[in-house]
Amino acid sequence: MAIEIAPSILSANFSRLAADAKAALDGGGTLLHVDVMDGHFVPNITIGPPVVASLRKALPGVILDCHLMIENPDNFIPAFADAGRVGFPFTRKPARTFIARCSSSNPMAANPVWLSIPRLPCTRWNEVLDIVHHVLVMSVNPGFGGQKFIPAALQKIKTLVEVRESLGQSFRIEVDGGVALDTVGDVVRAGAELLVAGNAIFGKGDITENARKLLQAARSATLTHA
Repeated sequence: MAIEIAPSILSANFSRLAADAKAALDGGGTLLHVDVMDGHFVPNITIGPPVVASLRKALPGVILDCHLMIENPDNFIPAFADAGRVGFPFTRKPARTFIARCSSSNPMAANPVWLSIPRLPCTRWNEVLDIVHHVLVMSVNPGFGGQKFIPAALQKIKTLVEVRESLGQSFRIEVDGGVALDTVGDVVRAGAELLVAGNAIFGKGDITENARKLLQAARSATLTHA
């Protein structure tokens, strides 16, 4: 599967959010990762539907990969329905019902619903892996950007690859947290295909060039792995 970069706007300058986001897309990003936090589910408050709606107007057609780290995400499905893609931590019951509601509310996205896993192994995976399009591995503790990559996440990615193969599923593997030039090679070789990166792209220097270099490093690792 092709490697993709998903710039995480949590690390962008919010005073020029649309411009920063476009610069990252110009560098090779194919979608934007949007961390939605409410200060309850995780210890931080970020953005909500108004900002997502503004981004949608500024960057029409770009998929917004919305990670709903919030209490009662069911109540906000309509508000994020046209974002492009919606994901949620796999701590919910019943998960299939929530995923079905997201899918039916999102007419514009080809791959609308994904799943963020809190731990491995997880025996409840079989409930939903046949109807999700992506599974996200958190490689930092959720809540804040700019954290260092947790090496144990590599084994989680490898386990997901094995699970996908054993079940004959086609979901893509996404990784979020600490993805940078010094970690992206290991992440790709472990089996991740969609790479969320914030500080490595928006932290310092030229945003477009940062995104381009990260994508090049990821693709180089793919060739090495092959």
